[in-house]
Amino acid sequence: MAKPRPAKRILDSYTIKGSNKTIKPGDCVLMRPPDSSKPPYVARVESIEAGARGSNVKVRVRWYYRPEESIGGRRQFHGAKEVFLSDHYDVQSADTIEGKCFVHSFKNYTKLDAVGNEDFFCRFEYKSATGSFIPDRIAVFCKCEMPYNPDDLMIQCEGCSDWYHPACIDMTVEEAKKLEHFFCQSCSSQNEKKTENSHSASRQSESKVWMPFWEMMLHGTQFGVTIQPNGG
Repeated sequence: MAKPRPAKRILDSYTIKGSNKTIKPGDCVLMRPPDSSKPPYVARVESIEAGARGSNVKVRVRWYYRPEESIGGRRQFHGAKEVFLSDHYDVQSADTIEGKCFVHSFKNYTKLDAVGNEDFFCRFEYKSATGSFIPDRIAVFCKCEMPYNPDDLMIQCEGCSDWYHPACIDMTVEEAKKLEHFFCQSCSSQNEKKTENSHSASRQSESKVWMPFWEMMLHGTQFGVTIQPNGG
């Protein structure tokens, strides 16, 4: 007769080995990859369990994928700290957890005063088997019609409210930072307004143009000048 398997205990929390940080289901964590030359994996803890005596702690996680780990790979509009919430679940030893991290909504990420090493953002769910995304459409901006990358400086037209990368309107980042008001070429022509001394903050706005995300992945275009987020 086969021996019965020892009962498992469901834990409410777990203290990360070698630290005083405690994680609970719903928290996001950094997990050690087999290849030490690669960055840690990002995952969301779904549940925590241990052996009958509290040993051999394991966590059931839902993985976040980095853009380069997805079908289509990383594109210019992907943020440096962007991850996709996947449908890939796993059970891992709790010993592989390196620390806690925070996966913000896209909107909340753009409002951070400073971005730390433990900060990430997610604006898509990713189906690992098919390479599809939810939502499957994304707002695009500027003359280049690319999605918003929070690492890139953009300036907003006070006429049409669209956002532009300085490089796409023949302007340097330094010049864009000195502006107090900005009207795009189309609005300037229509309203006979000059574009001298223009500026608007580099944050997301509603766009009147939406495009399928798979199209963005297949036809990613280089644009703009990247500015790393503070502390990133």
